[in-house]
Amino acid sequence: MTTSSGVATWVKVCDAGELVVGIGVSALVRGKQVALFKTGERELHAVGNRDPYSGTQTMARGLVVQRDGQTLLAAPTGRELFDFATGQCVDDPMAKIATYPVRVVNGFVEVCIMARS
Repeated sequence: MTTSSGVATWVKVCDAGELVVGIGVSALVRGKQVALFKTGERELHAVGNRDPYSGTQTMARGLVVQRDGQTLLAAPTGRELFDFATGQCVDDPMAKIATYPVRVVNGFVEVCIMARS
């Protein structure tokens, strides 16, 4: 996969069996701090680990919550809610976290990070 800004690179991060439903894990992937979450038996999400409100690298410590049938990430500091798919804060249109494609290949979690070409 390529874009005008770079090449998409899939990076092996961890064994998929190490992730626990509802518990975030932080990882450094090609220089970016990423928070990984398993939200269901076969549901994985990768988001930026930086909390846009506090500026700290703590989103992996957030809580997985349900609201109106949607699975969301509650920030650890102020409990603002973020959509895993878009990164958008549910209650504040000005706040957003990064989101990254994530997949499991041969039992390992891989995250897609754009590499500058």
